[in-house]
Amino acid sequence: MGKEQDQDKPTAIIVGCGIGGIATAARLAKEGFQVTVFEKNDYSGGRCSLIERDGYRFDQGPSLLLLPDLFKQTFEDLGEKMEDWVDLIKCEPNYVCHFHDEETFTLSTDMALLKREVERFEGKDGFDRFLSFIQEAHRHYELAVVHVLQKNFPGFAAFLRLQFIGQILALHPFESIWTRVCRYFKTDRLRRVFSFAVMYMGQSPYSAPGTYSLLQYTELTEGIWYPRGGFWQVPNTLLQIVKRNNPSAKFNFNAPVSQVLLSPAKDRATGVRLESGEEHHADVVIVNADLVYASEHLIPDDARNKIGQLGEVKRSWWADLVGGKKLKGSCSSLSFYWSMDRIVDGLGGHNIFLAEDFKGSFDTIFEELGLPADPSFYVNVPSRIDPSAAPEGKDAIVILVPCGHIDASNPQDYNKLVARARKFVIQTLSAKLGLPDFEKMIVAEKVHDAPSWEKEFNLKDGSILGLAHNFMQVLGFRPSTRHPKYDKLFFVGASTHPGTGVPIVLAGAKLTANQVLESFDRSPAPDPNMSLSVPYGKPLKSNGTGIDSQVQLKFMDLERWVYLLVLLIGAVIARSVGVLAF
Repeated sequence: MGKEQDQDKPTAIIVGCGIGGIATAARLAKEGFQVTVFEKNDYSGGRCSLIERDGYRFDQGPSLLLLPDLFKQTFEDLGEKMEDWVDLIKCEPNYVCHFHDEETFTLSTDMALLKREVERFEGKDGFDRFLSFIQEAHRHYELAVVHVLQKNFPGFAAFLRLQFIGQILALHPFESIWTRVCRYFKTDRLRRVFSFAVMYMGQSPYSAPGTYSLLQYTELTEGIWYPRGGFWQVPNTLLQIVKRNNPSAKFNFNAPVSQVLLSPAKDRATGVRLESGEEHHADVVIVNADLVYASEHLIPDDARNKIGQLGEVKRSWWADLVGGKKLKGSCSSLSFYWSMDRIVDGLGGHNIFLAEDFKGSFDTIFEELGLPADPSFYVNVPSRIDPSAAPEGKDAIVILVPCGHIDASNPQDYNKLVARARKFVIQTLSAKLGLPDFEKMIVAEKVHDAPSWEKEFNLKDGSILGLAHNFMQVLGFRPSTRHPKYDKLFFVGASTHPGTGVPIVLAGAKLTANQVLESFDRSPAPDPNMSLSVPYGKPLKSNGTGIDSQVQLKFMDLERWVYLLVLLIGAVIARSVGVLAF
């Protein structure tokens, strides 16, 4: 009887067992789909996985949990409570930011502490300006959740929703986050402190849309969290929920996919072929592999107009008109995983070391695709937050040094880059912590560079966060979650809408799963009503405050304003001819 029931279920194949693939599998399984997942590696979670060695544990990718409500929503939609499955530890303080000299700044959800820190650099009126910045960031957060994370943007018409057009200026997408931060803070140091977080999305604060101040909002109001046992606990528990509720669900590891199969008419996805030659068929295929890699290697030659070539990407005519034909990858990283022979005093759970030449370092990464001579870098000590991450009396340390992704036109010697970054980090930590023998404390090491990120996770050019999040690669400009040509072929993950980052991908999994249901003429679960609970603050004007944006109107800014003009004209025309029903 059970087998007969399974045969009546619609079938879904998911390529990739990253967080997006697992979350989509969980949602479809709950809706009665028979799900089968194929993963190239021998573990689940993708970049949300662990490195374990001799009692030390490292998060291979994400090491902090932001936007906790999006995680909780995923579990709630599955009929579960996150706290029953994952033990979250609050990180306090959020970070200690180290400047090039001896100065530091502590970011915390403790408002009394944060007030003292802000006023130490900005004076007595600095905290008032900080609160105005947070009010703006809160508005970005709430509007982005409602109008971006819960909505798909399959084409130009999606931009013309009156609700979206009415709020677009409030999201400040036409200004960089650096420009917005400069409106609220006088000192260069705090401008750096409140803009560096866009590196989570593989972006420079000088080009990332101002909307992304929402990251600072969630960090300072909702906190930074860490799953006890490592970040892998999140995808692993979702996988366990699928197995518990759907014993017939199949997760296949060491099973790399070589091709998405199409119908004889080449108009619909029908399954996958593994590298072993095995073929598996299903009613729908969802690709969680890196979208650029998938388009280049897994989908037949005419798929998606050869979107796979970064720098030679064809999109729809209106995207070409506004943004050109090139898509850019995010940055890569040189990541070090160090087993230490003792507890390293002077480091908290999350530590940021900011370059003296802040802008120059970002220019090197994003324009020259190189490694700065004086890079900013991030130090995570998971054992400071969860002592089980290292043997008693010892520390596990993860170092992340952002760098440019692979540039075929300018090959790099990554052995030399790794050695240079390693030397710089060790010299900096030795000096900052007063530990001249720091290097001798390292008893074991693993390293990831751009080539290894590309090889292990099929990330095009080692871009660790998929496609970049500049203005022309978000919303409708980003590759869609649904293939424009082949029916029953969908995408989920960092390089498709709504974007990168674990909570954003979880929101994307809901959008993709709902699209799959709609393709089977089934109604998706309704989106929750999200209210804006905190009054908006009016942004401060620079006149009379002694604050200037230090940002000139560049071509990129002009391009954004031209886009807005085209958008508004398009909306008026569409409304007048009855194309849209508002």
